[in-house]
Amino acid sequence: MTHQRIHTGEKPYHCSDCGKSFNKKSNLERHQHIHTEEKTYHCSDCGRSFISSTLLNVHRDIHTGEKKPYRCTNCGMSFITKCKLKIHQRIHTGEKPYHCSDCGMSFITKCKLKIHQRIHTGEKPYHCSDCGMSFITKCKLKIHQRIHTGEKPYHCSDCGMSFITKCKLKIHQRIHTGEKPYHCSDCGMSFITKCKLKIHQRIHTGEKPYHCSDCGMSFITKCKLKIHQRIHTGEKPYHCSDCGMSFITKCKLKIHQRIHTGEKPYHCSDCGMSFITKCKLKIHQRIHTGEKPYHCSDCGMSFITKCKLKIHQRIHTGEKPYHCSDCGMSFITKCKLKIHQRIHTGEKPYHCSDCGMSFITKCKLKIHQRIHTGEKPYHCSDCGMSFITKCKLKIHQRIHTGEKPYHCSDCGMSFITKCKLKIHQRIHTGEKPYHCSDYCGKSFNKKSNLERHQHIHTEEKTYHCSDCGRSFISKFSTVLYVGSLKQFLNPDHCPKIVFSTRSN
Repeated sequence: MTHQRIHTGEKPYHCSDCGKSFNKKSNLERHQHIHTEEKTYHCSDCGRSFISSTLLNVHRDIHTGEKKPYRCTNCGMSFITKCKLKIHQRIHTGEKPYHCSDCGMSFITKCKLKIHQRIHTGEKPYHCSDCGMSFITKCKLKIHQRIHTGEKPYHCSDCGMSFITKCKLKIHQRIHTGEKPYHCSDCGMSFITKCKLKIHQRIHTGEKPYHCSDCGMSFITKCKLKIHQRIHTGEKPYHCSDCGMSFITKCKLKIHQRIHTGEKPYHCSDCGMSFITKCKLKIHQRIHTGEKPYHCSDCGMSFITKCKLKIHQRIHTGEKPYHCSDCGMSFITKCKLKIHQRIHTGEKPYHCSDCGMSFITKCKLKIHQRIHTGEKPYHCSDCGMSFITKCKLKIHQRIHTGEKPYHCSDCGMSFITKCKLKIHQRIHTGEKPYHCSDYCGKSFNKKSNLERHQHIHTEEKTYHCSDCGRSFISKFSTVLYVGSLKQFLNPDHCPKIVFSTRSN
C-alpha cells in the first residue's frame, strides 16, 4: 500500500507546522525534527547530531574513510552513497533533469533548483542575527557572519593573508602564481577572474548596463555608477585625517594623502623626477618622447593632455565659461579667473626675497627676479641681444624683420606693439590720460611726457653730461647737448643754457 502511493501521488501524512505532506509516517517524523531541532543521533567522533540513524551512519563513513563503494568509471572518484555517485555522473553526462518553470534554467539536483527558484520568489529564509540581512542559502549566511566575527579561515601559504571563503583565497593565489585563466577573444588580454574578463569585454562591445537615473549617463560596472551618483548626492565618504578634506573615492583620498606625506612613488627614468600619480608620470614622459596625442580639428595643433586640448578649443569656439562676479569679465580657464580676481582683492601672494615686491602670479615673480640675477634667457639670433622674457624678444625681432602688425585705422601707420599703437591713437582722439595733478593740472598723452614735465616743478635733473658735469631734466636734452653743441664748443667752456623739450 505504501509503495502504491508512489504511483498515485497520495501523501496522507501532513506536518502541522508547515503543511508539507509525506507518503510515509516515518518521513513525516524525520521531517518534524527540523521544526523541533531535535537531533537524537550523535557522532561519537566529532559530536555532530543528526535527525536519523541513517544520516548518522552515512556521516560516520567520513571518519573511517571506509565504505565508499560507489566509484565513478569516468574519473575514479568514490562516493558513500549510490545517490551521490548518480548526481556526480551528471557532471560527465551533462544531464540536468530539474528545470525552472520561470526562466528555463536546468540543474543537476532538485536542491539546486529549489535554491535557484528563490531568486524568482525573493525568498531568503536565512537571517543574520547581527544585522538582520537575509540570504538564499545557509552557506551564504555562514560566510556573511564571518564579517561580524572577523573569522577568515582560509590562509595564503605565500604571504599569510587570510580570506573569508576558499574561492577568494584561490583567486588571491593567482597573484603569486601569475595564473590568468580567463582570456579575451578580441584582444588576447588575460584576467584572474571570469568577472574581470566580462567587465573588460564591455570595452569591445560598448555595453554599459548601469544607468544613472539623474543624468542618464551609463557605466560599465555597478561600482562606477555608484561612484558617479555621489556627484549628484554630494556624498564624500572618505575623509583626510590631516586636513579634513573629503573625497568621493578611497583612491582619491589615498592620492591626496601623499601631499601630506610627501610620497611620490612614480619616478621618471629619463630625468629622475617623481610624481604622486602614475597618470601624472605618464603625462610628464610625453615631454621626453614628444608625444602629443590630442589634436585640434580646427587648426591641427597637438597637445600633451586632453584637458589642454579642450582649453585650446575655446579659442576657436569663443567659449569663456568662467565669469568674474566683480566686473563681469569672462575667462577661458578657472585659473585665469582666479588670477584676475586678485586685481579686485589686491592679493599678491608671491613675494621677492631680494626687494620685497609682491606679484599676482608666480610667473611674474620669476620674471622680476631676473632683474636681480641678471638672467636674460632669450637671445636674438640676428644681433645677439638678450631679453628677460620671450615676449620682449619677439617684439625686438620685429626690428630685424620690419614686421609692424598693429595698424592705425585713422592714418594707416603701423606699429611694432599694440601699446605703441594705442599711444599713437591718442593723437587722433586727443586723449591725454596723464595729468599733472600735484602742480599745474596740464595733461599729457604719454606717461613719460608727464614725468619729464614734472621735473620742471621739482627742478630735478637726473641726466648728467659726463664731460662737464652739467645736468638736464631729460635724456633727450642731454643727447641734444652732447651731440649738437659740443662739436662746436670747447668742453671746458660749456654755455650756461638748459635745454628742455616742449612739455607736449
